[in-house]
Amino acid sequence: MIELRGITYQPATCSTPVLQGLNLALKEGQLGLVAGASGCGKTTMLEVICGLAEADQGEVCWQGQALNGRQRRWLCGLVFQFPERHFLGLSVGQELKVGHRRLSADDANAVLELVGLAGLSLQQPPEQLSGGQQRRLALAVQLLRNPKVLLLDEPTAGLDWEVRGEILAMLQALAKERAVLVVSHEPDLFRGRIDACWRLETGQLNPYDALVRDK
Repeated sequence: MIELRGITYQPATCSTPVLQGLNLALKEGQLGLVAGASGCGKTTMLEVICGLAEADQGEVCWQGQALNGRQRRWLCGLVFQFPERHFLGLSVGQELKVGHRRLSADDANAVLELVGLAGLSLQQPPEQLSGGQQRRLALAVQLLRNPKVLLLDEPTAGLDWEVRGEILAMLQALAKERAVLVVSHEPDLFRGRIDACWRLETGQLNPYDALVRDK
């Protein structure tokens, strides 16, 4: 289980905390959603969870144990809203091999199939992929790290309806083996598909059960 315990974070450029005493718990095998308007701090929250930022107060815990930033970076995989800004490889194959020098073509193709990119050429430049394909590639890169916690920032934003449905179904499947936490300003898309939901407003998290699927 991943837990936030009293997380408070105030960037140096802000006069008040962006996150104020956040509490959250999400188990392995669950798909969770944090809803909120653009600019409310959702991305900042993900950065704190995965160790890219350090909270001023509170703890991020895994299985009841508080983790430092390095431990959180090993535990979590983060897919950004605009993954193309973070690609390092000149080809799909090179991008998948970042941090995996001995990645075989078979393993690369297997993870591409897992995220719905079966048959994609490993020689294809990432910038030539569609927005939906770029997000799937970024997801494949993280899955190769085998994270226990998968974090996704606005994974459906800007995609057409068919691709959105495919992404949502894929996230449900991936959540069977890990904790998956999504942040979105379009929460209604996730109605009936999620196991836990919160709304982030004025720096605080509150339960938002209206979208949670029936058990």
